[in-house]
Amino acid sequence: MDVRNYSLVTAAYWGFTLSDGALRMLVLLYFHQLGYTPVSLAFLFLLYEFCGILTNLFGGWIGSRMGLRITLYAGLATQVFALVMLSFVQPTWAASFSVAYVMASQALSGIAKDLTKMSSKSAVKLLVKGNDEAENQTALFKWVAILTGSKNALKGLGFLLGGVLLSWVGFAASLWAMAGALAIILVCALFMLDADMGRTKTKTKFTQLFAKSREINVLSIARFYLFSSRDVWFVVGLPIFLATQLNWGFTGVGAFMAAWVIGYGFVQAFAPKLIRKSGGVAAKARAAQIWAFALVLVSAAMALAIQFDFHPTASILIGLTVFGIIFAVNSSIHSYLILAYTDSDQVALNVGFYYMANACGRLVGTLLSGVVYLYAGLSGCLWASTALVAGALLSTMWLPRSSHESSAISEADDDMLAGVTNA
Repeated sequence: MDVRNYSLVTAAYWGFTLSDGALRMLVLLYFHQLGYTPVSLAFLFLLYEFCGILTNLFGGWIGSRMGLRITLYAGLATQVFALVMLSFVQPTWAASFSVAYVMASQALSGIAKDLTKMSSKSAVKLLVKGNDEAENQTALFKWVAILTGSKNALKGLGFLLGGVLLSWVGFAASLWAMAGALAIILVCALFMLDADMGRTKTKTKFTQLFAKSREINVLSIARFYLFSSRDVWFVVGLPIFLATQLNWGFTGVGAFMAAWVIGYGFVQAFAPKLIRKSGGVAAKARAAQIWAFALVLVSAAMALAIQFDFHPTASILIGLTVFGIIFAVNSSIHSYLILAYTDSDQVALNVGFYYMANACGRLVGTLLSGVVYLYAGLSGCLWASTALVAGALLSTMWLPRSSHESSAISEADDDMLAGVTNA
């Protein structure tokens, strides 16, 4: 394993993620305080998600041709610019101009996030090496889970940081502080990462952006439904419900969102241990189906509890804890499968395509979060989440059920993986 470069990529991803989580909470709480409606708040994040779709698609192609180091640098630099740009927003601006300006800055932040994420996740495939293929696959599941889990834990910490900074130093000062910290990380990465990381040996054709295997396509569809099912209540519905219906303060809302995402991240990091006995790649696909079914049940139970006003605070705290655990395991399995289904020479392209589907789901979930909450409240958001999770479950039914069905992984590889994970 290339410990040095893995550590550098992880550190850069951590720094970015902390700023991204804080930015999300700053924007949400600050503009809610200014009187923006749930739909207006959702619109602030629409270009953030839409630009993520395009960035993942074309960023993977750029990364495969120019190297992942270039896309990582571009992501960090764009986020610094977006933070500084957003700091100039004034409460006295006309609402329409303010929304357009914030949407533009969030669009840049969305580009930055997905360039950084695609680069970091793809780098894991290249930097994690074992003594043989079996050890490679075991190490891959372990280290991608650690990277993903730690990222989400730090994003949760970012939510808390955003709420605290808004209360202590205000909106603009918070953004400048985060931009300065991220600029330091960028300068360090510029002089330390290897230049050719992720660059393919042959030139990648533009048409290869869409020519994917069956398992990549199916997993991408499942990812779309999975993340839209989370964001349909997470982006707007839940924080506004906590602030307006349960009368929680900014710090309280930020702390709860932080605790949920941090816990979710820890579960992701330990997911390989939770499903260790489930076998090789084909069995991981079956595990994704089982955990998705469990998520349908939990989402429906929460929706019923909120709809009938059954101890709403307790229902949210307990229900979202269980939801977070199951969702984290689902997400971790997906993150492993996308790397297992692809080869090293195409990793940037396939991971970019996969996270394009992820961004599409977040876009749909974000829009629905504001619209559904406006007309049906938090219970409506949770019912929408249940339907979307069901879509993820149905999609995973089309994943290869055996090594014979997979065009990316041979029977020998699958048997070898099964032996390792059952050991």
